[in-house]
Amino acid sequence: MTLRRSLSLVSIASVLISIAACGTEKSEGNEAASGKAFVLAVPSDPGSLDPQMDIGSSLVWASRFAYDALLNVDVDGNLSSGLASDWTQEEDKVMFTIKDGVTCSDGSKFTAQTAADNINFVGDPENGSPQFGSILPAGATAAADGQTLTLTLAGPAPFVLTSLTDLVMVCDAGLADRSKLSAATIGTGPYELTEAVPADHYSYKIRSGYTWGPDGAATDGSKMPATVEIRVIDNEATLANMLLSGEVNAGLVTGADSERLVAADLFSLDANMVLGEQWHNHADGHVTADPAARAALVAAVDFAAAGAALTSGLGAPPSEFATGDPVACPGDSVSEHLPEWDPEAAKAALDAAGWAAGADGVRAKDGAPLTIEFIYDSAIGPGVTAAAELATAAWQEVGFQVTGRQIPTDQIEEALFGTGAWDVAWEAVNVSSPDQLVALLSGPGVAEGGMNFASITNPDYEAKVAEASAQVGAAGCPAWLDAESELVKAADVVPFANSVIKVFGAGAVFARSSVIVPTSVVVE
Repeated sequence: MTLRRSLSLVSIASVLISIAACGTEKSEGNEAASGKAFVLAVPSDPGSLDPQMDIGSSLVWASRFAYDALLNVDVDGNLSSGLASDWTQEEDKVMFTIKDGVTCSDGSKFTAQTAADNINFVGDPENGSPQFGSILPAGATAAADGQTLTLTLAGPAPFVLTSLTDLVMVCDAGLADRSKLSAATIGTGPYELTEAVPADHYSYKIRSGYTWGPDGAATDGSKMPATVEIRVIDNEATLANMLLSGEVNAGLVTGADSERLVAADLFSLDANMVLGEQWHNHADGHVTADPAARAALVAAVDFAAAGAALTSGLGAPPSEFATGDPVACPGDSVSEHLPEWDPEAAKAALDAAGWAAGADGVRAKDGAPLTIEFIYDSAIGPGVTAAAELATAAWQEVGFQVTGRQIPTDQIEEALFGTGAWDVAWEAVNVSSPDQLVALLSGPGVAEGGMNFASITNPDYEAKVAEASAQVGAAGCPAWLDAESELVKAADVVPFANSVIKVFGAGAVFARSSVIVPTSVVVE
């Protein structure tokens, strides 16, 4: 969601992204940078390149090369300038000063009015942006006066500044005709798209005269690569081999192959994320609307074993829901509340709820079998198939009839937010602050135009969120962690495996926040 979606969802955002840099190819006539090429490999095709209409991690990482946000944030959570040079925050307003001289890839000027139009587009639920209510707080509106942008909030938004670092800005021509953004870029970023070959690669060239990167980073005279290629590579073992052979110079490998890269003493940066996260569909007509069924689905599985299989033994126990760097609320909202593995307790819960076992072992109530549709993202971890088989066997043992489907990353969002044809889903939603998850975990469901794709209703979670939201920043973290705990207690959604993964470099170095910082890339 970092789902491999960074919601970056936000970042719905994850980021099992592979990054690759290779070659020393010259860009004819380009004197803005080093003349070298950088290839960024992503595990799935980003689809439409409109940066405000998807939260898949492949698109999020690609978008950063062609688009900028108002502010930037480093891995430690420190804010720096972006399109805005200055900012101040009041109780219900945030004011930004947009830098003078910012230009778009089509030569037009970027103004405070352009920024306001971006915010108002995402903030209008009729437009269907998945960034509404996650990256941009619901009800937020914007207005421009000269180079001053004023964001007015509808309610408390304790991490709004950090969240806005994930909202990249489209230029006027793209706002006027968003169809232009599906296979082109119209932004202020340091690169612009030159070629799009879906499911294969996307090529970019550097822009001369760019001076508004993090803390004023510029392209002219820099060591940045002159060209960037975003290439779709879906096999980690292949990527690891290419890293070791020198054919690829940078990449993120999440499974057992990473051990080989560590042993080779490659440059690396750590990235934290949730990999295993079990969602239950609470909507009417689903077996998982029954609390007893949800409790049984959690108690029946040895999540320690499932997590080990998912992460190839390289993972860690679950902690909080919002683990993406920079982590806004470090802590543990999960482990103390995750039920112990107890198949007998799962059976007892189903017995008490009237789900009686039949001769074939499948339970039923009122003539309806205890059947679940189990979907899982093919890309959430190298051992996802083995982990899913383990869970399926455990659920069948306690009386569920299970239909399992592995779904490609570029189709999982449609399954979750579109068809609703699922009862249990394994998808990882990676964000850095817990407020970014509220729209996914409460409020209107998809049928009502909301983002709550699992139709979760948990009054205890909502009460804790209200308490946390009334406090600014880290002051509300204890309440935010308590809110997440309420979800685990109710078996609404359960994280079961975390991972610290490494972005490797071999012949290239870079810095990252939630994504690779384009202006930091140097190909050696």
